[in-house]
Amino acid sequence: MKKLLLTIIFCCSSFFAVAQSGYEITIHLKNCPDSLAYLTYYQFDKTLVKDTCASIKNGKIVFTGKKKLDKGIYSLVSQKKAIYFDFFVDDNHQKLEIKTEASQNIGKELTALNAPLQNDFFRYVQFINDQNKAFIAYKATLSMGTKKDTLALNAKQKEIEGIIQSYEEKFLAEHKGTYIGDVVNLKVDKLLKNIPKASNGRPDSIAVYKYYKNHYWDNVDFADDGTMRNPFFNGKLKKYFESVVVKHPDSVSVEIDKIMNKAKRGTMLYKLLLAHFTYTYETTKIMGFDKVFVHMSDAYFKTGKADGIYDDGEIVQKIMKRADKLRPLLVGNQALDLYMIKAEDFGKMKAMGFEDAKNSEEMTKVFYKNAEQVSKMFVKLSDVKADYTILIFWDVDCGHCQKEIPVLMDEYNKLIKDKKDVKVYSVYMQHEGEKYQKFIADNKLPWINVYDGAHYNNAIEKYDVYSTPVIYILDKNKAIRAKRIDANQVKLIIDSFEKEKQLKS
Repeated sequence: MKKLLLTIIFCCSSFFAVAQSGYEITIHLKNCPDSLAYLTYYQFDKTLVKDTCASIKNGKIVFTGKKKLDKGIYSLVSQKKAIYFDFFVDDNHQKLEIKTEASQNIGKELTALNAPLQNDFFRYVQFINDQNKAFIAYKATLSMGTKKDTLALNAKQKEIEGIIQSYEEKFLAEHKGTYIGDVVNLKVDKLLKNIPKASNGRPDSIAVYKYYKNHYWDNVDFADDGTMRNPFFNGKLKKYFESVVVKHPDSVSVEIDKIMNKAKRGTMLYKLLLAHFTYTYETTKIMGFDKVFVHMSDAYFKTGKADGIYDDGEIVQKIMKRADKLRPLLVGNQALDLYMIKAEDFGKMKAMGFEDAKNSEEMTKVFYKNAEQVSKMFVKLSDVKADYTILIFWDVDCGHCQKEIPVLMDEYNKLIKDKKDVKVYSVYMQHEGEKYQKFIADNKLPWINVYDGAHYNNAIEKYDVYSTPVIYILDKNKAIRAKRIDANQVKLIIDSFEKEKQLKS
């Protein structure tokens, strides 16, 4: 009998443990117009669907599952994909019963029947919404046609910001150690209160900035996946790298490493952060910031710290290969040398048989047969003597090139007029010599006009020229100073380099 009793107790305990491991979210939505609803959650920069309730009866919406929900901010989403309201889930809030009504008062009516902490969160959201409405209502009373109105609006904004700041500070103090406290902590900016005076008697803006940067991530747990499952994390991360960190690739790399060192390898947050930084700086349009992408490859992918980030191992290999290709092309590096043939020598190269070779084997034979003569015809990039060399890769038949070449010509003429020591090393990417020579003559291009007549350089790979035109600016030592720029930026950039030199002298 005793053994049977123990068996029953064990079975009941096991059943209870299984039951507790799942989730059950019950929502009573008065006047609900939907026949189905979605349970979604925030994750980094996305909103993902977790569950669907396909049978709503009398406004009762139920989401259930056998496994616990991950810690995060979740949303009830309508049939038309509109968010009704947000709520939070952590280990202590897997069984929730919430009621409200589908109306303009949805936030004010929002109540959790079995979770006081959830109601604190609802009141917080409602308070913020009320303050925003108050500001909008005040703004509507102003014509904004006078300086007085502008000053009044600014004063009102500061007043409301102060009210919100005081409320949030109190909220954080009362909810320290809770998940919802961590979420609000992400939203709140850490500002220096007692601002010292600078030597000029004004508020010390440097001290303000340093405090803000140094305390930006206070109490943010990068080892916890729950940190990214809310609507604030992605915006805070984006703001940090766009507005707080010094805009220099080395500074960005340092800050990325600081964050990645705080994150825990193997967690979803670690994986998404690493994927985010890698993709962001692989595809960046900001000149010079591909250096950060190369850093990501060297510091994480080549060291094994990125293992498990992608299911497809080929992606990792592609990332490292791409970084290795970009490495010699980083701003500041010595430009890779080119051995090109003058456009006017196209006939000679054709006579040698270079244009008739059908494959690489035939091309190699032609090259070695004429190696001595060809080597004397090479126009090397490294031999160009100028304070600035504009290196452009382009194609006569490229529509964009046909627009950019005249613009570059104008920029070049302006620089020459300003007595700048500038030369253009113009590389035609095809082998239709007659067409190239005609374009040069028709447009009177006074440049070093060359092409890869000996098929020796593979500029596509060497200079990452997968579309044309591509423009680089090199200094007198042939170091890359600017790259992948538009033709109309050339003079502006060279002028800025000249001003920089004058300041240093």
